[in-house]
Amino acid sequence: MGQARTLEARDGTLMLRRSWTRTWVFDLDNTLHNAEPHIFPHMNQSMTDYLRDMLGLEAEAATALRQQYSRRYGATLLGLMRNHGTDPRHFLWHTHQFPELKRMLVREPLLRSTLRRLPGRKVLFSNGPMHYLRAVLKALGVADLFDAVFSIESTRYRPKPDLGGFLRFVRANRLHPRRCIMVEDTLANLRTAKTLGMKTVWVSRDRRVPRYVDLRIENLSELRRHLTQLA
Repeated sequence: MGQARTLEARDGTLMLRRSWTRTWVFDLDNTLHNAEPHIFPHMNQSMTDYLRDMLGLEAEAATALRQQYSRRYGATLLGLMRNHGTDPRHFLWHTHQFPELKRMLVREPLLRSTLRRLPGRKVLFSNGPMHYLRAVLKALGVADLFDAVFSIESTRYRPKPDLGGFLRFVRANRLHPRRCIMVEDTLANLRTAKTLGMKTVWVSRDRRVPRYVDLRIENLSELRRHLTQLA
């Protein structure tokens, strides 16, 4: 494509002319930071506690129900909304409190410099609530690098990989899917992105790469080496 010719080598560094038209669509958890060691365990426990308190369940039953709703609906919240009439704002606020957020974050190496040197617009599209997304971006020191932040509230509680949520995201940000590069750790989300025509980048150590993934990387610092391929 024409954009590939906009890249040129100067002093061993890829430089970009102004004709780059791609928009980077980044996930947050397990993409901009590693949520596995601290964030996800804390979040899961918070959700279990919420189910226990709101539904009057024992801890074991609350854990089982959380996992059941997550598998069946793709998100615990959706199961609570459909089966118990739970207020999503109440749930998201109480299950996404992180008093020691900075200590819990495991950052991607060279995150800020990597994002800053990528050409084009950058937007965040995550299934997390807005207060959590903004807090994490601030703690990571990259909030100023994103032109827009799209949360689960913004999708009207139709989280990824729901096609309806994707379409709302695209329309709200006036994006052309074929000019977007989605960077994600979750294959189901990338499958929907590819259906819409986006380029897809999978952040994973898995060597088995599905056909709807255009590029697999282990961390974000690899992105700049593949700009011509993504263009």
